[in-house]
Amino acid sequence: MDGFLNLSLEIGFICVVLSVVLAFVRMVKGPSLQDRVVALDFMTVAIVAFCGLAAVRYGTSAFLDVALVLALVGFLATVALARFAERNTFRTRKEADDE
Repeated sequence: MDGFLNLSLEIGFICVVLSVVLAFVRMVKGPSLQDRVVALDFMTVAIVAFCGLAAVRYGTSAFLDVALVLALVGFLATVALARFAERNTFRTRKEADDE
């Protein structure tokens, strides 16, 4: 591989791993459910980027298949968690109105 491409891939891997770690910290520490959902979605996007970098690094298209499936599952999980958060907020408001 070309030296510049190799360096770029290494920097990309470091940035992606760092972003996953920071998003994990936000997911654990997040004060609200919405913060945790956004952090989980960001972690999914970062892992998809990691798979893309691995596909370029190792020259294997199997990583792209994994990235595609992970992106679809991550999207569905984000939609499901957003619906859950919306219903939870609606219930909380309804209970507050009833009191």
